[in-house]
Amino acid sequence: MSTTTLAVLVPLLPFLGAVAGLLLGRNAPGFVRPLAILPTLGAAVLAVLVAVRQGGGETISAATELTPTGSVPIDLSLYIDGFAALVAVLVGVVATCVQVYSTAYLREDPRYPSYAALVSLFTSAMLLVVYSGDLMVLLVGWEVMGICSYFLVGHYWETEAARSASLKAFLVTKLGDVPFLIGLFALATDAGSFEIPKILRTVAAGGLDHPTLIALLLLAGVAGKSAQFPLHTWLPDAMAGPTPVSALIHAATMVAAGVYFIARLLPVFASSRAALVVMAVMAAVTMIGSGLAAIAQDDIKRVLAYSTIGQLGYMIGALAVGDRGAAVFHLLSHGAFKALLFLGAGVIIHAAGTNSLGVMSRMDGLAKRIPDAFWTMTIALLALAAVPPFAGFFSKEAVLVAAEHTATGHSDFAPSAAGWLVLVAGLLTALLTAAYATRLWLMAFRGRGVAAPDHGKEPLAMTGVLWLLAIPSVGFGLAAGRISDWFDGGELTPTLVTSVLGTGAAAIGAMLTYALWQRACAKAALAGAAGTRAAAAAETPAAVAAAESAAEAPEVAEVTHDHPAVPAGPAADPGKAFLGPLHRHAADGFHLDAVYDRLFVRPVQAAARLVRFLDREVVDTYVRGAGTGTQLLGSLVRRAQTGNVQSYLSALLAGAVVLAIATAVLANVNAGS
Repeated sequence: MSTTTLAVLVPLLPFLGAVAGLLLGRNAPGFVRPLAILPTLGAAVLAVLVAVRQGGGETISAATELTPTGSVPIDLSLYIDGFAALVAVLVGVVATCVQVYSTAYLREDPRYPSYAALVSLFTSAMLLVVYSGDLMVLLVGWEVMGICSYFLVGHYWETEAARSASLKAFLVTKLGDVPFLIGLFALATDAGSFEIPKILRTVAAGGLDHPTLIALLLLAGVAGKSAQFPLHTWLPDAMAGPTPVSALIHAATMVAAGVYFIARLLPVFASSRAALVVMAVMAAVTMIGSGLAAIAQDDIKRVLAYSTIGQLGYMIGALAVGDRGAAVFHLLSHGAFKALLFLGAGVIIHAAGTNSLGVMSRMDGLAKRIPDAFWTMTIALLALAAVPPFAGFFSKEAVLVAAEHTATGHSDFAPSAAGWLVLVAGLLTALLTAAYATRLWLMAFRGRGVAAPDHGKEPLAMTGVLWLLAIPSVGFGLAAGRISDWFDGGELTPTLVTSVLGTGAAAIGAMLTYALWQRACAKAALAGAAGTRAAAAAETPAAVAAAESAAEAPEVAEVTHDHPAVPAGPAADPGKAFLGPLHRHAADGFHLDAVYDRLFVRPVQAAARLVRFLDREVVDTYVRGAGTGTQLLGSLVRRAQTGNVQSYLSALLAGAVVLAIATAVLANVNAGS
């Protein structure tokens, strides 16, 4: 079988699995799980074969005209270089892990058949984006992912949080997709084609007439899809969906699509130095802002969501300084350990019965209850914090090295200001990342208080996936040198300067957080003892304390076990001392939702009310007036229709007399003149 045929089957298999799952889900439930896992697994295996055959060498390209348009043609085409081959492997592997994990995680969910089919469709759409050589076909996959995310984030539609989050994700990403679509048409108009190879040849020949405008329009779409400032606010709220969906969105689809798109068309963005500076500013603000927000979150999934936003900022920063190899390297590395983090968080939520880190910090022995999740989450958090020799260290260092080269003038791809922005923001983010990773680990696994509930060993379908993803989280960085051919042959090894600076920043963040946690534990112990004496003196009923604890913990739609109430009390949270007065603002995402509400939502609602008023009181008045006038005229005419012949003859005679008089008058007037 040819490589082209294998590549066609990669996105086709999950699509067929999705269609079959939707058709057979109700009538043949026994086929749901095989249809969820086997097509996705087959796509992953074929993606590996395509990557091996491509070998980092010549690009695999094939095209056939999809439909004539009369102007710019639309082709069904493949364009598989080393980056596309590796990203497709990531998508296939993570999607397979998510499907296997979901069979146990959502085993009692009545809507699992539709969920599994949507995950397969989501996977197929992302693979179409990865392999497509035509921008219009790529756009199809781009938009299908948006629809799938809407349904999957809103999976628990009974809850207000899920309904609001799904709608918000859809609308915010569509807000970026409008300029993105305009940018695609502008790019195709300048290049005379939607095909990526022809566009790249046009850019190389200097054939773009509006490079800055096109780059900024496309960047708006990327900001929405990849959750970059200022269109990032949908991603933390999207945690209302099932945890495996979060793993898929954050690790291998949706948010990865925007970064991959820029890497695919980097010469288009590089044709405008102004666009590169804007990209660098966007990346810097996103990295620092998301790092601060992550430290202040109580929901474990929101911590990981803000973490994803920051890590995507690293990738955008690498692209802003012209190193797509470093960006895609970090995309692949991040995909492995972020999928592990979310799936591990799902195990923790099942065991603890809550998303709240504050509640977990008042549980003792949670790590012993879920040892597989504890050890694999520890590995993933070390990779996230970029501790050597884990995968995150090598990929993050590749980004910092690229920024250093641009900042010091060793690369003229982008202005040196862009390099300095990315480098300084990257180092500060390394400190913040280590801080919130340490905080999550301490609060989740080193809690003190009541014994954590024991629900027995988690299913193998969940724990086995965790250990599988732990392998690349540890070893992918060490293997990067052997697959450098897939990264345009570029060097991805860290330098001494950036290694010392990055690792030193991470060490400072981790040690500072640990010291603040110890102090917070001491304060919480004193406050807890004082609270116990006060409660005993007041004889507070146990039901009241349990109600307070339940109110403090967020609603978890996916928890299936019964959990005892955790006594209310202060949480040992080092984030409050770390951020100081910034904590309140960071916990609310720096009030960006409130700002957008006042700048956009309220004016739009006011305009809608004005339109409604004009429609009801002005337009409808004219409509009602026209109807009323017709009714009055009809009533007058109806009165003349009496059915009396004498009345009709009298009216006829009167009319004849009037006409005779009028004729005589007009004749006299004419004779006198």
